[in-house]
Amino acid sequence: MNQSKVKKRVVGVDISLDLTTYAIVDVRGNILAKDCFPTQDYPEINSFVTTLCEKIIGLVELNGGYETIRSIGVSAHSANFLTGCIVNAPNMPWKGVVPLAAMMRDQLGLAVAVANNSHVVGLGEQAFGSAHGMRDFIAITLGSGLGSSIFSDGEVNLGFNGHAGEIGHTCVELNGRQCGCGNCGCLEAYTARKGIIKTANELMEQSDEPSLMRNEEKLTPKKIYEFCEQGDKLAIEVFRRTGEMLGLGLANYASLLNPEAIIFTGGISRAGRWLLEPAKRSFEEHVFHNIQGKVKFLLSELDEGERNVLGASVLAWKVKEYSLFKD
Repeated sequence: MNQSKVKKRVVGVDISLDLTTYAIVDVRGNILAKDCFPTQDYPEINSFVTTLCEKIIGLVELNGGYETIRSIGVSAHSANFLTGCIVNAPNMPWKGVVPLAAMMRDQLGLAVAVANNSHVVGLGEQAFGSAHGMRDFIAITLGSGLGSSIFSDGEVNLGFNGHAGEIGHTCVELNGRQCGCGNCGCLEAYTARKGIIKTANELMEQSDEPSLMRNEEKLTPKKIYEFCEQGDKLAIEVFRRTGEMLGLGLANYASLLNPEAIIFTGGISRAGRWLLEPAKRSFEEHVFHNIQGKVKFLLSELDEGERNVLGASVLAWKVKEYSLFKD
């Protein structure tokens, strides 16, 4: 009798603005091998996909062989799980609609699932992190953009055509700042990387107060956080204003969804109390009164360099198995 072999490994891929990371992950969530390369080195999508596929093949051939891999899961900004496409990503070098899943499947000969990075973060937190055991929660990703995923009754809610959870592009200020999506007043324009730096520059222009930020040639949210730790009042005010706006946006979100918890991930979340304490105050002030005091604010405890590839590995297990190389 011929007995089919059950493949117990997948590949998780995280495509971020700076780095593309790919890893072999087993069925228990152990990362067996991992590597990365600069995303920005490949501004043309065809050369990027070819390079990514070649690197994946090289990694798996050095670690158990291609025949051990079941499928591929990919995390990417502005990706749509239902179509497998990256759609009009404002922060990525490739514009328009990119059929990433189909392009990778053609080159790899394996099943490929592609999803928004926030969707993937939520899967990782549910399987391995702070949302383990939860059925109703929101995962927030704060970085170059602001994304989220909604989990309801244990399942991700993708909406009608796969774009649910775009809290970063909800309006929090009428005729406010220009957002990368083309609209004005979006929450992302105040709480993601560029928005935080803009708030810092506005505060320095409006005030003569001394600040370590004034001497910084290239200001970043990380530097502003470091200045907060040193007691810089203007830097602290930057995150107070950012947190206040974030809390307002999240209060509107939670009033609609009634989650058990909001889990914060991404580089900006490392600002910790400087961001989350004012965000929590603003949240409790604006959220529907029956929800006040009942929504947990949790920082992800997963390793920043592993969270998205782990989430992408969960995604890979959800896609129907396909291979050009079946026995």
